[in-house]
Amino acid sequence: MITVGDLRGGHKVELDGEPYIVVDAQHVKPGKGGAFCRTKLKSLKSGSILERTFRVAEKLDEPNLEEKEVQYLYCAEGQYWFMDINTYEQLFLREEQLGESKNYLKENMVLNILYFDENPIGIDLPLSVELVIVKTEPGKRGDTATGGAKPAVLETGAAVKVPLYLNEGDIIKVDTRTGEFIERVR
Repeated sequence: MITVGDLRGGHKVELDGEPYIVVDAQHVKPGKGGAFCRTKLKSLKSGSILERTFRVAEKLDEPNLEEKEVQYLYCAEGQYWFMDINTYEQLFLREEQLGESKNYLKENMVLNILYFDENPIGIDLPLSVELVIVKTEPGKRGDTATGGAKPAVLETGAAVKVPLYLNEGDIIKVDTRTGEFIERVR
């Protein structure tokens, strides 16, 4: 059981039989009345966002989540195939289960699959990944590191905004939580 007063971003909780991750938790102590916590919760199954307010004294259940380390193999017909590192068993997740996470998967990448009540529900990506720019407009003379951004398509098909000085073939680091450019990798 998790006490609402201890909730922070990143905690995983169970509401109405479904697992959620806390995206944001604002603890409020008004001058009059009891303290409460405003939360934004993201469903680990569907990806939908739920806003909910709890009294600080309430307790929430911890979901029955399990993580297994897997290696991403390939994608075929909307199915993303993974191999369990320990048992060499192969399993797949559908495109809907991955959501935006599919934009950051590279072949042979090692990551964790989340299981809720022994059913796979999604993946747990690293905080950042290194990807190659495959399509973008060329930089022009006079472009600087602080001079704006342009769209770029990465090797996985993801589209991100990158600084003007970057070109096709450059390797960049992308934040998997926000989908934003972090830095160029040398």
